[in-house]
Amino acid sequence: MKKQQTGQSMDRVDGRLKVTGGARYFADHHLPDLLYAALVCSPISSGTIKSINTTKALKAPGVADVVSHLNAPPVPGYKNADPGAKDGLKIFKDNRIYSNGQPVAVVLANTLERAVHAASLVEVQYNQETHYTDMNASMDKAFQNNRMKDYLRGEADAWKKAAVTVDATYTIPLEVHNPMELAGIIAHWDTPDTLVLYAKTQGVKNVQDTVKRLFQLPEQNITVHSRFVGGGFGMALRVWPMEVATILAAKKIRKPVKLVITRDQMFTLVGYRPSAIQKLSLGATSDGKLTGITHEAVAVTSPYEDFTEGIVAMSKFMYACPNVNTRYKLVPLNLSTPVWMRGPGEATGAFALESAIDELSYKLNIDPLQLRILNHADTDPEKDLPFSSKYLKEAYELGAEKIGWTNRKATPRSMQEDGMLVGYGMSSGTFGAFRGRATVSATLKSDGSLILQSAAADIGPGTATAMVQIAADVTGIAPSKIQFMLGESAYPFAPQQGGSSTVSTLGSAVTDACKALQQKLASLAVSNVPAFKNATPETIVFEDGQLLKAGGQEKITYESLLQQQQLPEVNVVATSQSGEERKKYSMYSFSVHFTKVHVHPHTGVVRIKHIVSVADAGTIVNTKTARSQMIGGVVGGIGMALTEEAILDHRFGRFVNNNYADYHVPVNADTPPTDVYFINKKDPYINPMGSKGMGEIALIGFAAAVSNAVYHATGKRVRDLPITPDKVLDEKAAQQWKVENKLNT
Repeated sequence: MKKQQTGQSMDRVDGRLKVTGGARYFADHHLPDLLYAALVCSPISSGTIKSINTTKALKAPGVADVVSHLNAPPVPGYKNADPGAKDGLKIFKDNRIYSNGQPVAVVLANTLERAVHAASLVEVQYNQETHYTDMNASMDKAFQNNRMKDYLRGEADAWKKAAVTVDATYTIPLEVHNPMELAGIIAHWDTPDTLVLYAKTQGVKNVQDTVKRLFQLPEQNITVHSRFVGGGFGMALRVWPMEVATILAAKKIRKPVKLVITRDQMFTLVGYRPSAIQKLSLGATSDGKLTGITHEAVAVTSPYEDFTEGIVAMSKFMYACPNVNTRYKLVPLNLSTPVWMRGPGEATGAFALESAIDELSYKLNIDPLQLRILNHADTDPEKDLPFSSKYLKEAYELGAEKIGWTNRKATPRSMQEDGMLVGYGMSSGTFGAFRGRATVSATLKSDGSLILQSAAADIGPGTATAMVQIAADVTGIAPSKIQFMLGESAYPFAPQQGGSSTVSTLGSAVTDACKALQQKLASLAVSNVPAFKNATPETIVFEDGQLLKAGGQEKITYESLLQQQQLPEVNVVATSQSGEERKKYSMYSFSVHFTKVHVHPHTGVVRIKHIVSVADAGTIVNTKTARSQMIGGVVGGIGMALTEEAILDHRFGRFVNNNYADYHVPVNADTPPTDVYFINKKDPYINPMGSKGMGEIALIGFAAAVSNAVYHATGKRVRDLPITPDKVLDEKAAQQWKVENKLNT
């Protein structure tokens, strides 16, 4: 028997291409007669366009055209849209301005430099109107979206009657997607009704479907290529207005057009984690049993779209509590539409919930870890269903051991090392474990190689590698002889890569396709190979790339079978999706994050010294890439906790730190030793592999673990992210530190 591949630390199958520069991302493609696009963006945040003068731009060297609402081809899908529906910005449909940075024109030229220069020559006059970008000043505009109704279990606001209560407000700022690869697209109309796209996307089929709807084209007339994606994190989950503008420009000019937006435009054109204000109220008995949870959230959306996410979701089921009520409202501001950012709304909500649980532990004088265990939900209290699997208590125990939780003194500001205040913090995370529908084509060649195809995406986790491992285990074929092809709309359907569901969804389809292929081979052997003539397909065993007759010695390799029958290849196509199990079980992945921090008592600077993250995510397919997933989530969590905040100048509705220098993403120096552990126990119901999603839980809850550690170190509770020195610094404590260290002068 060959060694099982799933669970091993297999190298990425595309690793060599990436490290040698062989991987071609969307912007690496060059088409004949290609034109480069540069956007002209609005400097105002609300109003209308009065006029656009393109005379100087059109006379500039190399300029082919300037496209705006004045001359753009019509978008057929706009006509069929409900005029009152808030379903996104219809680019170049009219002269309306909703937010600062909104594209008002696109300049096309034969070099990027010429396009950028000509864009600066376009003269636009505006009728400026009052804009609203300050969430705190716009709370009177808050409303409830129909998709997010109030939730109630038991008695509303029962926390107020409890012996011990916490009632606090937590805020997070607007955070921006900032992967190294910029957003953009290449659009080329082969014919007036045939479109080819090279896109940065987390789902080629989603792009195909959106373009089909907008331009009223047959699906087969739209080809989307996206084999490699340089980081998505949610920003590539949809087709953005500037991409539609590029498609319009290519249609008008009848030449291929490439758009790669600038770093500052990443702040205004591809979504963001919306700022949110959350009021979290807890009530408990004096011995620590939760009696009431009330979670109220208000988050930002755009004027033309109601964006919602699962901010209050975790509070409904994470802990065993008889009385829970939640409410979620939106505040429309003159900003572009938010989008799901890694950890989605659950990361926002977890910061509030897990910080409040920590606050409650101190009021009760109960260890924060023990309080969570005391209120552990053995079954899902929201859905009233058993969990398909849940090993959260094991994750708590393992993480506590590895971080050295027993070293933690209960009293805040009671531990020091090397003149630094020391704190330990922990938190929980959870996200739904999903399995969608996907189709995989499996082709076995006569040389024994296997080619798998599906229109999936890989934004970094190693999709193709995991699928090769799964296929190797099912078929017995060596991984080196298996190729998984993705990122092409011509391949069979696969959903977007998002929501931690790719391995579960796609891996199930790979499993089913490989099993269907084996059954086809079995039928072929029974019908054509004399040694197997008395067997049935159901009694044939598959092992190490061979067919074995049950109870006998007869066997034949896959390639020998095809060669004997003079078949160059055998192909099957299989579709897989979840079944009734979702009605019987509640399916979630869980994580636990532990942190140890140092805080300088005088400056308030926070340094994370040690991180332990434990994932309860079912079967681990590839321990190497899974560990990378967890560390990536931790890095994002460090940014959420300590550094990331997009700052607006509300006078103009304009971002003032829209660059890598001033918008601080974590770097290596911010990332301490990080230990990652997996429970690695199979979920028996979700899919054939028993694997649950991991990408989101790697980040969800982490910010609270840091915040809780900072409180333990300093006695200062920071409820407003990010945790910057000015928020940490306690003047009285700082003064005392000066006296003790003779620095009072």
